[in-house]
Amino acid sequence: MISVDDIRSRWQLAAPFLDERGRRLFAANEALALGFGGVTATALATGIARSTINRGIDELQSAGNAIDRRVRRPGAGRKSAVTHQPGLPAALEGLIEAAIRGDPCSPLRWVSRSQRQLVKALADLGFQASQRVVANLLRALNYSCQANSKTREGAQHPDRDAQFAHINAAVKASITVGEPAISVDTKKKELVGDFKNNGRELRPKGQPEAVRVHDFKIPELGRVAPYGVYDIAANHGWVSVGIDADTAAFAVESIRRWWYRLGQARYPGATCLTITADCGGSNGVQVRLWKRELQGFANETGLKVTVAHLPPGTSKWNKIEHRLFAFITMNWRGKPLVSHQVIVQLIGSTTTETGLKVCCELDANLYPKGIKVSDAEMQAINITRDEFHGEWNYTISPNQQPP
Repeated sequence: MISVDDIRSRWQLAAPFLDERGRRLFAANEALALGFGGVTATALATGIARSTINRGIDELQSAGNAIDRRVRRPGAGRKSAVTHQPGLPAALEGLIEAAIRGDPCSPLRWVSRSQRQLVKALADLGFQASQRVVANLLRALNYSCQANSKTREGAQHPDRDAQFAHINAAVKASITVGEPAISVDTKKKELVGDFKNNGRELRPKGQPEAVRVHDFKIPELGRVAPYGVYDIAANHGWVSVGIDADTAAFAVESIRRWWYRLGQARYPGATCLTITADCGGSNGVQVRLWKRELQGFANETGLKVTVAHLPPGTSKWNKIEHRLFAFITMNWRGKPLVSHQVIVQLIGSTTTETGLKVCCELDANLYPKGIKVSDAEMQAINITRDEFHGEWNYTISPNQQPP
């Protein structure tokens, strides 16, 4: 019984030596040899359209009568939509930028907007593309389209999509004028010691690395809280590995370290810093200490700090999850995090083919919990809330010029 794999192997051997007509007749002959279902199987194995294979079958069955033997020269024929519209892939990626979903620890990504919606949006931008062209481009960009019910995000806020559009517009506006835009979050806290780390790595057969059976914290080593800052435009990450509590003071100190180590030199003329963050955690919308510490940062640097929080229940949509934390997790898979130095080295050695670079530093400072921020301190914060969901979108400006 001839299989699709058999046809594919023969096709890969012969195709480089065949012209357009030869490839069509080769596929037609394979389809005839298979019999029922042969056209479908051959199309799957060779990538040739079913209509082309059927035309080749007609030529073979005509027994050479009145066959047009002309063959198009290489490169002839109708050009692709991308050839006529070179900006089409970039425009499509811009449209789906605010609608990306997926497990941050998996390379699979999907888009919540349908292909029909994307075709209409491209037409509004002046591009002509069919639904099939959009599907092929999405596939080339490693995207797939999934239903909303597959995301398991819990209850949806009615303004969720509008907030994502607002965040996308704010980040694009900052990057366009050369201002810094960062995504921040705390990665999952990790135990330090010879504990099992999920994933696998190559080792001599039958010699797995021995780790502890139970994940009980080692008092002298404790656990770490990696707080990340991802520069969206530069594709560069900064991670502060904290050894104490994950508080708002720690979060803002991590942003401060990124600014002085990397951001200030990269954006010497910056006047505003745009931050996208989750709704909860140490940088949550209701955390008073977060706003007070940002005010101190603004006063110190002279920067306006614009914050846009992700809607509730959408923390896995944060850019830093997909563009930084996911690759850190893949880089240290199967490696026990036996010491602070090992953690810093593994995070700092994370790279990708798309140019991601990561800097990492241990933060040995202590950040006590339970710090109370008084009403008077809150009133002293120079905060301007956006008209659209001011609890999510706000700007903290310096109270005074920095020395």
